[in-house]
This record gives sequence, C-alpha cells and structure tokens, in this order.
Amino acid sequence: MNTVKTVRELRAAVARARSEGKRIGFVPTMGNLHSGHMALITKAAQRVDFVVASIFVNPLQFGAGEDLDKYPRTLAADQEQLLQAGCHLLFAPTVEQMYPDGMASQTRVSVPNLAEGLCGASRPGHFDGVATVVSKLFNMVQPDLAVFGQKDFQQLAVIRALVHDLNMPIQIIGEPTVRAADGLALSSRNGFLDEQQRAVAPVVYRTLKNIADAIVQGRRDYPALLQAQIQQLEAAGLRPDYLEIRHAQSLRPATPEDRDLVILVAAFLGTTRLIDNLHLNLDTPA
Repeated sequence: MNTVKTVRELRAAVARARSEGKRIGFVPTMGNLHSGHMALITKAAQRVDFVVASIFVNPLQFGAGEDLDKYPRTLAADQEQLLQAGCHLLFAPTVEQMYPDGMASQTRVSVPNLAEGLCGASRPGHFDGVATVVSKLFNMVQPDLAVFGQKDFQQLAVIRALVHDLNMPIQIIGEPTVRAADGLALSSRNGFLDEQQRAVAPVVYRTLKNIADAIVQGRRDYPALLQAQIQQLEAAGLRPDYLEIRHAQSLRPATPEDRDLVILVAAFLGTTRLIDNLHLNLDTPA
C-alpha cells in the first residue's frame, strides 16, 4: 500500500490504476480506525480492483467547542490496518492541501432538508462541512464506487443526495454498523469513554431495540414511546440530544402509516456524544 499526501500524487496513482483497466473504490475516513472502518475497506475490495482510502480530520465539519483538537490521530496504526484489510492507496492530506486558499473562502456544498434536524440541528454547519469535503474528495479520486457506514445514517443520506443531485457517476454503498459484543456501535469516539461509561454505553442500542420491538408488536403512539425511552436513557446517566423515529428515505418524522422506518439517537455520556440508529422495515419478514 502506498501513502500519498498531495492531490497530484493521488491523481497520478489513480490514473495508473485506471490505465490498467482497474475499477476504483473509495473509503473516506477521519482515521483512528477500527473494525467498522475495516469492514468498509473489505466491502470495497470485494467490488473493485483498486481501493483508495483517505484519512483527513476535516475542520470544516467541526463546530465551536467540538473535539477537533483532541480527535485521535493514529496514522501509523491506521496504515497497518489498511494494509492488512486490502487497501491499495492511502491519501493523507494536510489541511493546507485540502483548503489551499483557506476555509473562509472555500466554496461550500449544502444539501437542504436531509441535512436539517437530528445532528444537523445540534451541530449547525456540520453537514455542509461533510458535503463539501466529500465532494472535493470525490472530485480528486473520481471513484466508481464509495463505501460509507450506516452508523452515520443521516450523513449517508446526505451523501446519496449530493451524488444524485450533482450527477456524480459514483455508486454509494452503505455498510451495516459494526458492533461490539454488547451492542455498542464501534466509533472512534468510544475511546473517550472511561471504564464506567463504557459499561453504561450499550444502553443506547438497547433503547433502539426496545423501540423497534414495540413497533413490531403494533405500537404506533410514537411520542409516548419515545418519551418513555428518553427517561430510560436519563435514568442510566445519559443526556439525550435526540431520540426520533423517521421515515428511512426522506428522514421526515414518521407517521403511523409509514412502513420503512429508522430510529435515530444521539446522547451524551459525560462529554462524549454517541450516535446510533436502527433501520426497521415493517414489510420485510423478521
């Protein structure tokens, strides 16, 4: 696996692969990689001949007071994992390489509707930052397909929309969330949890399961159902940011008539913000 740090080197390496008739897959990350990221690399390697990953902690998607400065940077360990997972090329640019004219004058990509509410409400500008950096990376790599984790469900919806709306010839693949044995969704931010918090954290996924089970059993009084589970989160020591049931495709608030649902949660455990979701299609046999 080669590691490059400039757009020129990246494009040259991808061009060589294309000249050999290879299909290109892409997995953008912010590093501090874990088994969830490796599942994305593995999925890409199953579909294409040449897998590109990127590691870039994007300042544009972090708001004031968020954890940009303390976000873990573990490049050497990440490189070893990527090599073992079958990645062929790693793009690890600096902020100056990605935003050579500075971020203040950077053209922004904004996806309306899907980027509003949920994480978009509590992290203003976050999805503009995501959509902008992903658009730049797509233009740099020009992959045939890209793989993203379904744990960031709203982010995946935003990226699918921008690819559709901007006519990018890229297939977007959503890979199921990878979980620890106790159900906690794998995330780089889990490393911020102390031992006691880590023992509490699986309640987030249990909350989603409780709601899904109730819906499958016929419950449709969504506000009451959600309020009861919010109280359970609070009783466990979490501070809920949101807990919502949405239509899985449009992300609008779900109605009792909807069949394709996603249950989404964000909650603080100490200073660490955990997010998770559970997709529930009532027309799909259990």
